[in-house]
Amino acid sequence: MNDTDIIISGGGLAGLMAAISFGTQGFKVLCIEPKMPVTNAADRGADLRSTAILQASYPVLERAGLWQHLENHATPLQVMRIIDAGGPIPIRRVIKEFNAADLGDLPFGWNFPNWLLRRALLARLTELPHVTLRTGLSCTAIFTRLNWVRVTLSTGEKVTAKLLVGADGRHSFVREASNIGVKTWRYGQKALVFSVLHDAPHHNISTEVHRTGGPFTLVPLPDDNYQPASAVVWMDLGPHSVRNAALSESDFNQAITERSAGILGALRLNSPRTLWPIISQLADHLVGERVALMAEAAHVIPPIGAQGLNMSLADVATLLDLATAYRTDLGCSAMLAAYQKARCFKTKTRVLGIDALNRASMIKIPSLGNLRRLGLSAIYDLKPLRHRIMEKGLGLT
Repeated sequence: MNDTDIIISGGGLAGLMAAISFGTQGFKVLCIEPKMPVTNAADRGADLRSTAILQASYPVLERAGLWQHLENHATPLQVMRIIDAGGPIPIRRVIKEFNAADLGDLPFGWNFPNWLLRRALLARLTELPHVTLRTGLSCTAIFTRLNWVRVTLSTGEKVTAKLLVGADGRHSFVREASNIGVKTWRYGQKALVFSVLHDAPHHNISTEVHRTGGPFTLVPLPDDNYQPASAVVWMDLGPHSVRNAALSESDFNQAITERSAGILGALRLNSPRTLWPIISQLADHLVGERVALMAEAAHVIPPIGAQGLNMSLADVATLLDLATAYRTDLGCSAMLAAYQKARCFKTKTRVLGIDALNRASMIKIPSLGNLRRLGLSAIYDLKPLRHRIMEKGLGLT
């Protein structure tokens, strides 16, 4: 006798979205998360990063009943601007703007602070009687049989289900306990994450400024006390990022204004600074007996092109479709084989593609930097290619 239909290990953004998606379709779900979600920007431990939900992910939110909790907080991303500022000092050498209007009426996506996403997810979760979130707990053992999986919790309690979903991050216990290997690429980079105020309006334009060490990305946020605001991800070599994180606020403001090539005028720090290691990671397989991996348990990429959570939502959409199709035999080998087939190649190509983009952004050799600028111009100037790249980036093809 199963205690629940699905156990989800990991209650981060992706895990909660999976729990809500399954629960909305009538599945009985238990979601396990070691940490208490922080849903206020001013509270200790708040995740001050932001996440862009791209066009292709909108149907996932709509189907899960989440969009009504989010739409009033969405900052549209209408234009993706790429600036090549390579050279001894960050000067805007090439500027190309990719406009969502070229593809249709919708923006590329919508940006949200992560702490606010968690608040909206928890609000939706309370509306679902078949979904239970238990925090302060983790999975400590997994035992599978042909027709069920049993999970031992950190309390010693044992829970059985038809399917276990590993959404427990890049150091996934579920992946390790299922004897699924992983490949990791390291770049020697760290991401410095913070938010800024600026005098120039962002006009719903997301900007990536490429230069040696990695991109400097400005993503639109709602105005803060009538001041234009943006979230920033500054990727650089690890020692440089650590040094920049320790700068005084005035020196830091000068450094980020220079690194942004002045595209929004003077930038002023508007949040604490946090450092995140940059890696790419890919699980050898996405499934085991009665187990499916998703999100960072399955794939990790650098924060380029807003791909991370959107890849995770593609995992959710595929798993949900298959769970619905195999409702009477949820978690069976045929369902999991179909998930592996549907997501493995797409995941691998996206991870390798972002890996290549990140390495290109780190180029130090001047001649290769010139090739990067020429490549950007060629992509932009050939309209069919530009549209194809935009659709690929959005996950529409």
